[in-house]
Amino acid sequence: MDVRQAVIWDSVLKERKESIITKGKQKNRLKCDTDSVAGCVSQRACVYCGARVVLNPVTDAIHLVHGPIGCASYTWDIRGSLSSGSELYRNSFSTDLQEQDVIFGGEKKLARAIDELVAQYPAKVVFVYATCIVGVIGDDLEAVCKAAAARHQIEVIPVQSSGFAGNKAAGYRAACDALLRLIQPTQTGISARANTINYLGDFNLAGEVWIIKNYLRQIGVEVNVAFTGDSHYEALKNATAASLNIIQCAGSMIYLAQRMKELYGIPYLNVSFLGLQDTAESLRKIASHFGDEEMQRRVEELVARETARVEPTLEWYRRRLQGKKAAIYVGGGFKAISLIKQFREIGIDVVMIGTQTGRKEEYEIIHELVDDGTVILDDANPSELEKFMVEKGAHLLVGGVKERPLAYKLGIAFIDHNHDRKHPLSGFVGAVNLAKEVYTTLCSPVWQYV
Repeated sequence: MDVRQAVIWDSVLKERKESIITKGKQKNRLKCDTDSVAGCVSQRACVYCGARVVLNPVTDAIHLVHGPIGCASYTWDIRGSLSSGSELYRNSFSTDLQEQDVIFGGEKKLARAIDELVAQYPAKVVFVYATCIVGVIGDDLEAVCKAAAARHQIEVIPVQSSGFAGNKAAGYRAACDALLRLIQPTQTGISARANTINYLGDFNLAGEVWIIKNYLRQIGVEVNVAFTGDSHYEALKNATAASLNIIQCAGSMIYLAQRMKELYGIPYLNVSFLGLQDTAESLRKIASHFGDEEMQRRVEELVARETARVEPTLEWYRRRLQGKKAAIYVGGGFKAISLIKQFREIGIDVVMIGTQTGRKEEYEIIHELVDDGTVILDDANPSELEKFMVEKGAHLLVGGVKERPLAYKLGIAFIDHNHDRKHPLSGFVGAVNLAKEVYTTLCSPVWQYV
């Protein structure tokens, strides 16, 4: 039987109907930012995973997972984040809780693990992640970490990321709370430097932080620290030296930006360096914030120069990709918004789009950008993704590692836009890389055998 005929067309659960709309057929009242429906195999990750993907790129930290070995194994080197210094973050340490630890508690085992790691690795900060089982048995992470910090005279920070406590978005918040504990002691004595920013929500996948730093340097802006791509302890401690926060991934970092504004008076801007249009607009937005005419002139020179360099290549791909249809399912709403524009730049129509942690205001922007007939969905499950990709005739799915098998099962091309990729997709160079990957994937001769 053709797999397309095997799709269960009525597979959308009643409880999920408010989380799925089709533009032009229903009013823009998408239900989002809610708990996953019981019985659905949600594509979301757990609280622990959300916290780990945010904190893992802190390069010189010890990352200790308090839980079964599977949790540490699942998230080992979870992001393709690159480092210009320490490689300590590439290790995934675990207390490896067993049955007896569940019965009698794992606090002593955790304390011994911290002592052993600190003795072996010269780190100034240890992140200790709670997992589901820790939340169930009730280990006092706060007390163990406080005692270990006193013994070793370093910072040992508990990350309250028990998986049952919510979803991936709750993990982002837990990670941000941990980062605020690093920043908090520096709230006095450090003054903000002019034209200096913190770059939030970029995890240096394939060196993307370095690409954006180079653009900003050319227009006269210094990056104080990135949260958390290629970051380290000392830089994070001095985060209050920046006069502006810019946020690439709002889903993971909007809470941190809001708290830093409340605590330290640092304003923030949402930006996106995905695609030509958003990269140019973001650079202009930063220059406008600083009110520097010379900086604005440099931005226009940079945009004109880089656009002229990549446009002929994009035009070549655009002619060959006209008429293709894409489905998008990614983590955050801002990335989804940028991808709609980026696909439009290379002649591809988005027929289905969804996110794991998108916010109401982001879905409103998505609704305005897409064409009538486009399906918009929040916190999808595999059955729904399959249904709408087939129904809309998508040629390509853009997602993460969990969506890859689904696309290939349906005979649809796939692009990883999340953790596993090894090439940058940010900035002007990233626009070309995406177009090249889309073309190479969609136009591969393998599809003639499907």
